[in-house]
Amino acid sequence: MSVRQPVRVLRLILGDQLNPEHSWFREADPGVVYVLMEVRSETDYVLHHAQKILAIFAAMRDFARHLREAGHRVRYVTLDDPSNRQSIPDNLTALARHYTAARVEWQSPDEWRLDEALHAWAGGQPFETAEADSEHFLTSRSEMAELFEGRKQWLMEHFYRRMRRRHGLLMTARGEPEGGKWNFDHDNRKPWPGTPPEPADARPMHDHRALWDMLQRCGVKSMGEAQAECVRWPVNRIEALACLDAFIENALPHFGDFEDAMSSTGQRLFHSLLSFALNVKMLHPLEVVRRAEDAWRGGHAPLSAAEGFIRQIVGWREYVRGIYWAHMPGYDDRNALGHHAPLPRWFWTGDTGMRCLQMAIGQSLRTAHAHHIQRLMVIGNFALLAGLDPRAVHHWYLGVYVDAFEWVELPNTLGMSQWADGGIIATKPYVSSGAYIKRMSDYCKGCRYEHKQRMGETACPYNALYWDFFDRNEDLLSSNMRLGMAYRQLRKMPQAEREALRAQAGEVRARLDEL
Repeated sequence: MSVRQPVRVLRLILGDQLNPEHSWFREADPGVVYVLMEVRSETDYVLHHAQKILAIFAAMRDFARHLREAGHRVRYVTLDDPSNRQSIPDNLTALARHYTAARVEWQSPDEWRLDEALHAWAGGQPFETAEADSEHFLTSRSEMAELFEGRKQWLMEHFYRRMRRRHGLLMTARGEPEGGKWNFDHDNRKPWPGTPPEPADARPMHDHRALWDMLQRCGVKSMGEAQAECVRWPVNRIEALACLDAFIENALPHFGDFEDAMSSTGQRLFHSLLSFALNVKMLHPLEVVRRAEDAWRGGHAPLSAAEGFIRQIVGWREYVRGIYWAHMPGYDDRNALGHHAPLPRWFWTGDTGMRCLQMAIGQSLRTAHAHHIQRLMVIGNFALLAGLDPRAVHHWYLGVYVDAFEWVELPNTLGMSQWADGGIIATKPYVSSGAYIKRMSDYCKGCRYEHKQRMGETACPYNALYWDFFDRNEDLLSSNMRLGMAYRQLRKMPQAEREALRAQAGEVRARLDEL
């Protein structure tokens, strides 16, 4: 009978650290045990979408299988394990004692609460502890703060150009941006006319009913539709790479044109749906953007599409991570506009007469996903205009979306969407009337409300809320150069019209649940 080598080191792998190419895994060491754990402290800190819990746990289990097949020792603690203390630090203490390990290591967490918890735990242990880099991001946690030190606004465009130069992305041999411009966003704002057709969904289909049964037995609460028999999110790198291949081949050529479009007949349109795989680290951001660049250089995709996609990943994704680490803790408590209204009940059901919100929230609850314009200019736009509590909005976004981890979701929601940080990220609040939604979607067709109408029972709620938002916040926002047109229009309105819009908006906010 073989005797197992004593354990020297425990290495913790979190549910969003599923990168099989990390340097930890280059060689199998029988003195190292890798630990993955399903715990209630992670399922319960906000109310999560059922598919988000299923996707992460299924991917963790598959990652454990992969490590074992590669010869690594693995301890996987399931949610229903009787020895599970339902807390990452408490389980680590018990496992270190069980294995008599001399050292515990972990990769840097991406969420402040876990980073703080692990450092607090490590400070009281009798054994050695060490933190390793996750080897995923293109910047350090502190780079953004160092770059923008002393500046009031931290503009993404400055950071984005720095990243393009650093990695030679879409750059000429002379060090200039390809096409003579850094940003082709102006070309990427077309509504979708229905052609070309939305590509087929290339994602895998998984039956997670056994896992779902376990979650229900354990009493885990969730929102949204589980659809456990056909969950479409990849569980490993091989599947994620296949999704990347399908996006580059079938969707990227049209991604730029219709990046901001919304449709009741095309939920994905030409978006990649790679954010889950990226955020749990099945894919590396640089390999993803290099594929997009190669598609353009090979004549397969237009420059505007490749640039727009690359900007989302090496620009925006890295940028919001820098914002997060520069301003935590406390960023999640910001509320620059003093908004405190609770979320309407239909945030949990999608049951509203506003068809745009019915479509965007309904899709989110069904699929655990919505693209950036649905999140920003439909759901987030309404939340900001209606004065919903930004912390409550943040918790809803963090829970409902499969790709939402706090480092990326919080700055996007609280900063970009709700302007609760007072303009650190966004140079203006991103609000619009019903006209924008009409222009970029077919959502207004068949809606209970009329998109052009400002007053009355059938007036689109966005319209009065839009003008009332600027009216209520005139002292704070009227000096913003990017809002000059809105305030010029507001000031030209007869006083009676302003008062009528104010009253209409008050009536809308008083009956949010019934809209």
